[in-house]
Amino acid sequence: MKALRLTRETPGTPPVLSLETLPKPTLTPGHLLVKVHASAIHPSDLLNLKGAFPYTTFPRTPGRDYSGTVVEGPPHLIGTEVYGTSGFTQAFSIDGAQAEYILVSEAAVAPKPKNLSFVQAATVGVPFTTASLVLRRARTKEGDVVLVLGANGAVGSAVVQLAKSLGAKVLAGTRDEKGDVNTASDPELKKLDELTGGKGVDVVVDTVGQPALTKAAVAKLGRGGRLAFIAAPRVGSTELGVEMVDFYRKEKELVGCNTLLYTVEDFAEELKGLSSKFEDGSLKAAKPREWNEAQLEDGVQTYEKASQRGGGKFVIVV
Repeated sequence: MKALRLTRETPGTPPVLSLETLPKPTLTPGHLLVKVHASAIHPSDLLNLKGAFPYTTFPRTPGRDYSGTVVEGPPHLIGTEVYGTSGFTQAFSIDGAQAEYILVSEAAVAPKPKNLSFVQAATVGVPFTTASLVLRRARTKEGDVVLVLGANGAVGSAVVQLAKSLGAKVLAGTRDEKGDVNTASDPELKKLDELTGGKGVDVVVDTVGQPALTKAAVAKLGRGGRLAFIAAPRVGSTELGVEMVDFYRKEKELVGCNTLLYTVEDFAEELKGLSSKFEDGSLKAAKPREWNEAQLEDGVQTYEKASQRGGGKFVIVV
């Protein structure tokens, strides 16, 4: 089969991406062989290309999210259209999905939502499972006022949708005037005083990870408020300072959220729960042609384009 392949000759140097011909995976007990139809290139896939994850082993096939059809496995599953996403192994210590076939455990996939195309289904895994996890970690519930920092990003926009589907009131923090709070011109988030009548917000979901902005958001939490964050700076200081008196008096909480502590099977369960929300319209996947489609054979050049600032979003189709 054809597959994209990350190789690294010398530890500590960036890996090299190439298109290779590999043996088709052999079915083993408890597993499925899935014919891949599409696999998104997410920011974490680009970081994997740069060698940013110390637990990635080489050689390795990248691709965390995918959709496809079961072609080998238990007879009752043959022909089932599925989608899946990675935990801490797939695309890191076991092969990912940017190949013609992927071998996964039977518990690692979910039935593809019937109203999503293969391309759409291949783009939702990482953003929506991350959003689901961070909202659950923050104990988000109906009626909560939720501020989403980075609301126009892939994970942030998924958080917005999911929080609304839970019955929360969502305030979008963006670096422009399209959101409710402009975090570029209002880094102290003073607008929230007006929007909440001075009460503060119940939940902040921080997908940005800038300490100064995070600190400002902590100050805007109301009584019992929770701030859950999924990111931190990759360079410079990663320390976060908070005003302790206000923090303990209002019983605030800080919650870290790391998707790479979970398994592919964990996130398959998340996807099963999300499927019905896509099918009933509570959640929306990307619109057709919102992602640039590229053939597997052009995968190396596609990664180069996706790595460029403002290069756009790409999904590998097989």
